[in-house]
Amino acid sequence: MGFGDLKSPSGLQLLNSFLSDKSYIEGYVPSQADVAVFEAVGSSPPPELYHALRWYNHIKSYEKQKASLPGVKKALGKYGPADVEDSTGTGGDNKDDDDIDLFGSDEDEESEEAKKLREERLAQYESKKAKKPALVAKSSILLDVKPWDDETDMAKLEECVRSIQADGLVWGSSKLVPVGYGIKKLQIQCVVEDDKVGTDMLEEKITAFEDHVQSMDVAAFNKI
Repeated sequence: MGFGDLKSPSGLQLLNSFLSDKSYIEGYVPSQADVAVFEAVGSSPPPELYHALRWYNHIKSYEKQKASLPGVKKALGKYGPADVEDSTGTGGDNKDDDDIDLFGSDEDEESEEAKKLREERLAQYESKKAKKPALVAKSSILLDVKPWDDETDMAKLEECVRSIQADGLVWGSSKLVPVGYGIKKLQIQCVVEDDKVGTDMLEEKITAFEDHVQSMDVAAFNKI
């Protein structure tokens, strides 16, 4: 699994192909997975690799917020296509729970120094677990937003939808889906924090753009 050397043409080509049907390295929102791969790429991909370039410029816009993005960095070889051999070594400086030997030495006899070290690491591990924040309940929602007719400016419609900002709301990928008679609907993904954003609120705000939006429906709703 992995992209190989992301500073090489072949590595960037793999990244471009991987992102041809994805907005992010993992999931539907920017995360530490994107930060890890972004840092490995190092510089802007060439224009012909437009999927990789789109993703790179998007993640670059999170430069000041990258430390607060969700998730935990893993070794670089843990990301990307499953059928590519990881040639990145240990990949990155992230040190987490994997560094902790919970079982100590395999030898029958354990020195006092090794025993003390193992106990200290176990204590550090338990302390780290206790400090982890409580999980926030989130949902991934796929919305169908329908225009009035085939003359509706769909780019403007999407711009209106994405202009809706709220704490606990993150917009994801989107596409236009034909519904008949030359009319297309906007299908757009979002991730919400359940206790902050609900579908009723989304419908109210989206249908408020009444010059462009006829109606909004929930196409899919999944807890994450």
